[in-house]
Amino acid sequence: MLKFYFNGAPNPAKVALFLEETGLPYELIPVDTRKGDQFKPEFLKVNPNGKVPAINDDGISVFDSNAILLYLGEKTGKFMPANTPQNKALLYSWLMFIATGLGPYSGQAVHFKHFAPKDLEYAHDRYQFEANRHYKILDDHLAKSKYMVGDSYSIVDMAFWGWVRMAPYILGDDAFTKYPNVKRLFDEISARPAASRASTLKDKFTFKTEMDDEARQIMFRHLKTKVA
Repeated sequence: MLKFYFNGAPNPAKVALFLEETGLPYELIPVDTRKGDQFKPEFLKVNPNGKVPAINDDGISVFDSNAILLYLGEKTGKFMPANTPQNKALLYSWLMFIATGLGPYSGQAVHFKHFAPKDLEYAHDRYQFEANRHYKILDDHLAKSKYMVGDSYSIVDMAFWGWVRMAPYILGDDAFTKYPNVKRLFDEISARPAASRASTLKDKFTFKTEMDDEARQIMFRHLKTKVA
């Protein structure tokens, strides 16, 4: 059976949504990153990068959420509207836009908005600007397209949903007001039964919620201060 290593973060949410949409049988394996589970030797065998999500599909390990979506999409033939060269180009282009742009800039925007020392105004402003810039590109695209790839719900929309769930936390409470087309697609996906199930998977386990000194040392390993 497919093993799904996850927590409640944006990137695992993408894969959770795919699994729930398709009904593929899987075993949930929680990885509590605030306790350092991602650095345990048994997990590093699945993902040497020490991040969630990852899967092990009967001995085949796949890591990085977007690689997993492509792997599962190709395996099942579902949610892959690449029936024409144009659709294939759109699918790869927008999936990589989320993988290399929206996700990383959103993650850094969260870090400097919520966790970094408050005197790092330059870094905060830069990542807020870039995150907003990527959201504006998405919003403009969705003004002309029902889904991320034309008229078909796809793995790209699942990747989109994983991060856009966090938009107010990333950008501020007015995020959906600023980007109404993003909100329109987000609301549509969130109304799907599979999205509701994917959102509550984390509730099956108890994950550490405190960002205390120990968790900060684990999550932000560049910190020089040692925890007593």
